[in-house]
Amino acid sequence: MRMELALVMYGFVVANVVPALAQAGDGEITVTILYDNTAFAPGTEADWGFSCLVDSAGKTILFDTGTKPEVFFHNVEALGVDLSEVDLVFISHEHGDHTGSLARVLEQNHGLRVYHPVSFSDEFVSSVSKAGATSIPVTDPVEIIPDVYLTGEMGSAIKEQSLILRTGDGLVVITGCSHPGIVEILEKTQQILDEKIFMVFGGFHLLRHSDDETAAIIEQFKQLGVEKCGATHCTGDQQIAAFQDAYGENFVAMGAGRVLTFAAAE
Repeated sequence: MRMELALVMYGFVVANVVPALAQAGDGEITVTILYDNTAFAPGTEADWGFSCLVDSAGKTILFDTGTKPEVFFHNVEALGVDLSEVDLVFISHEHGDHTGSLARVLEQNHGLRVYHPVSFSDEFVSSVSKAGATSIPVTDPVEIIPDVYLTGEMGSAIKEQSLILRTGDGLVVITGCSHPGIVEILEKTQQILDEKIFMVFGGFHLLRHSDDETAAIIEQFKQLGVEKCGATHCTGDQQIAAFQDAYGENFVAMGAGRVLTFAAAE
């Protein structure tokens, strides 16, 4: 494995990894950003959408699938990802910038389990079943593999779920678009596990928030004890800049090809 731009602190590693893809070692959890509004690693492409790959406890979880299959599979190839190693799929919410490549993924990988909010359309569930995969509707918080949890379905107008990793550094929360509210997701996370939140990253959906509204949310992050932040995707450029200013060296820029490595929980 060849690494560039690595930062190590508190057992947490941030790295730009180019082929071959980093694999989680013993006692590690690795997250690789496959699809994002920005490109981080050389050879990857940027596009509106989000997807990442989580390697934990000997299992590989595909979190969302971005928007355009051609971009998704380009990045998969550029990063040396072997999708045949995916054990299960997590879909945060039923929007095309998170489900766009799912059909092709399921064509290539038969028999996968697809975890999705219970309110997803009959059309979505049917498409998953027809592809030979197993649809698993999620209502309440659940641990799907050791130390990996789902928040359960949240929100009203747009239903969504988020993923929680229990790591040696603390809880790590991965969000798709945070339609139910990013602060509400973090509060739900602490209700589920009652542990400190080490990091949150993904889309925060703050595009239409004013500077004052964004500042208030950042203050709530601090009150909740969030140590590190990786705002990206639908957060908004101006809002991402505000988080970066507030978090300084504890802000982690995302982008396709970014790799995060956490110590596994003891």
